[in-house]
Amino acid sequence: MAVRIRMKQMGRTHRHYYRIVAMDHRQPRDGKVIEDLGTYDPHVADEEKQVTLIPSRIKYWQSVGAKPSHHVEVLLKKYLAKFEAIEAQQAAAAQAEMPTEASASPN
Repeated sequence: MAVRIRMKQMGRTHRHYYRIVAMDHRQPRDGKVIEDLGTYDPHVADEEKQVTLIPSRIKYWQSVGAKPSHHVEVLLKKYLAKFEAIEAQQAAAAQAEMPTEASASPN
């Protein structure tokens, strides 16, 4: 199965937003999705809040051969580094939180 990372159109008339998804390339634009990887809302005024991504899952799908569409590739180049940094901070915070809970128990 040839997987593509592309946008699935959602929303209503004159107010579209998109989910960035992994799906079989033979599916129609709004067809069956394998996994949701983020969102894109072009109507949000703040450019930094238009896109949300899950970088670990995007990297996974790219590692198994999924190719992004042209528009998704542009979004990944622009925003992926930002979301990787956020994910790394969250992982570091979770890691720092773990030992304090483990050391609190006496046995």
